[in-house]
Amino acid sequence: MTKIIVDGAEVDVPAEYTILQACEAAGAEIPRFCYHERLSIAGNCRMCLVEVKGGPPKPVASCAMGVRDLRPGPNGEPPVVSTRSPMVKKAREGVMEFLLINHPLDCPICDQGGECDLQDQAMAYGVSGSRFHENKRAVEDKHIGPLVKTTMTRCIHCTRCVRFVTEVTGVAELGAIGRGEDMEITTYLESALSSELQGNVIDLCPVGALTSKPYAFQARPWELSKTESIDVMDALGSAIRVDARGREVMRILPRVNDEVNEEWISDKTRFVWDGLRAQRLDRPYVREGGRLRPASWPEALAKVAEKIKTTDKARIGAIVGDLAAAEEMFALKDLLSRLGVANIDARQDGAAIDPAAGRASYLFNPGIAGVDEADAILIVGSNPRLEAPVLNARIRRAWRQRGVRVGLIGERADLTYGAEHIGAGTDSLIELVEGKHSFARVLAGASRPLILIGAGALARPDGAAVLSAAARLAQGVEARAEGWNGLAVLHAAASRVGALDLGLVPGEGAKTAAEMAAPGGLDVAILLGADEIEVAPGAFVVYLGSHGDRGAHRADVILPGAAYTEKSGLYVNTEGRVQVANRATFPPGEAREDWAILRALSDQVGARLPYDSLAQLRAALVAAHPHFGAVDAVAAGDPADLSRLAQAGGALSGDVFLNAVSDFHLTNPIARASAIMAEMSALRQGSLAEAAE
Repeated sequence: MTKIIVDGAEVDVPAEYTILQACEAAGAEIPRFCYHERLSIAGNCRMCLVEVKGGPPKPVASCAMGVRDLRPGPNGEPPVVSTRSPMVKKAREGVMEFLLINHPLDCPICDQGGECDLQDQAMAYGVSGSRFHENKRAVEDKHIGPLVKTTMTRCIHCTRCVRFVTEVTGVAELGAIGRGEDMEITTYLESALSSELQGNVIDLCPVGALTSKPYAFQARPWELSKTESIDVMDALGSAIRVDARGREVMRILPRVNDEVNEEWISDKTRFVWDGLRAQRLDRPYVREGGRLRPASWPEALAKVAEKIKTTDKARIGAIVGDLAAAEEMFALKDLLSRLGVANIDARQDGAAIDPAAGRASYLFNPGIAGVDEADAILIVGSNPRLEAPVLNARIRRAWRQRGVRVGLIGERADLTYGAEHIGAGTDSLIELVEGKHSFARVLAGASRPLILIGAGALARPDGAAVLSAAARLAQGVEARAEGWNGLAVLHAAASRVGALDLGLVPGEGAKTAAEMAAPGGLDVAILLGADEIEVAPGAFVVYLGSHGDRGAHRADVILPGAAYTEKSGLYVNTEGRVQVANRATFPPGEAREDWAILRALSDQVGARLPYDSLAQLRAALVAAHPHFGAVDAVAAGDPADLSRLAQAGGALSGDVFLNAVSDFHLTNPIARASAIMAEMSALRQGSLAEAAE
């Protein structure tokens, strides 16, 4: 640690700190535009100027000078830094005056108004007028896709966006051209951005040069109610903030959670909000004569209850969807247990995961932040760029900053980092297990290897054998890194880990999701938001969900439920972290929260559930599964599970691995209802077709 005096206060800071970080550690506020904690240092806005005693006779850019570069006093006194001296005040006012020379000052029509760094810092550090009366320069706006709106006349050349797309996303499509007054930030080839994380440049931009195109002119920030919640577009559980006006979600922004998403979110997470309004189920429906007609709640529930009462319990089953919260899944299982129904499955994709093998057999055991510690990474049957873009950015950082070697078994793909393609199928995995491939030596020489298994590698007939082989690979280095479990299962569904924790898999002699959906599988099928599976004709289908997607089209009775922003629910992410999604708005029309619908149905079928409120339901859930009570904590799997899984073995087929996600933008009913996601999907497919030609 190094001693430094900031505005008269002595503070100990690490020697590798910049002066800016040291000043903030001492409680001083340092304005900045170009500096960002997660990006490289540019030092080009000059707003963070401070005065260093004994240093150069001019202000110093605090973001670009390190504490170790400061000279002590003549008698060995700690270096002295001033952030409020007359020199600093005059310098900051001068910098702000320069920044505003060409800025259009169109705050009343700027979407950044009310949350603009330039506005705030001009108020705090600027002067009341300008000495410049020349014409302001004008810059042509750029079309960079359907998500990011550009007003480049406002740009102050902080280059945050350029550094983000180059360093974090790995798709270097933005850059600076020209010099001096002619400098512009633009796409190199005048095309739309293609990264799955491009929306983050909106948050990074300190002025209104880059704003959200779908949100443009929709609302002002002070009009919106702000709710902290959790994303369910993938299994990562990114921390988000849902901004709503009345009953309408207007935008979704990231929250900082260093353990999960840092401060980034994917474009699907950020822009899917228009899908929350479209194709909504807002009243019950009953099918008569092959057509669905609106019905009342008592009529719809009575029809379902009558069908359940008159059907053999062995011919009734339930399939749980990818966006379900723990509360409704627990209530559904409780109701079916009281009815004597054993057919229940949350694995729509047929993933070969059994909670009986132990919790460590289906978790991302190293943790999402564990990617930062891994010294070798093997990806099997997954494309993290499409399945979990924020996780992919972490892997890219490990590759870029620490030189971590990455191997890939499965479909070739541009993952934004140098991944060595080992092979496409299980033959390559067998070679690694037997130590016959060169990458096996990389894994063997690593103290913390991470074996990432994608959902696509498990959703196949030999999925259990693939998981066992991966466990053998991960187990081989257990002795060299105590406490490290390198088996990392990357799920594609937000509800999957919670469902497995609750035991939503078929019991002894019961049917899997595929068997239930097959012709003649069931007489009554209950779909709890299950839209990724086709139920064969013949079964009476009850669909409980929020959107008119595949499940609703097949249904005989539709019970309208709530989307994830319209209910308070517990989710468990892919690493086993329990998280809370809070309600930001209310369901439309006559739609109700899913657990409340199941509670009402339980009365009709004569198997009353013993909870009348969400609090009572959560109490019952935590009593049955205590780890659900530890919010934002990870209940780690037992290391012994890995040994048992490795010994399970099984025959591996020679089939190639197929990734779980082929179209990033259309993976669930909310995304498929979104016009923004449809436009992005069409744009991507067009780009892929052009690339193929």
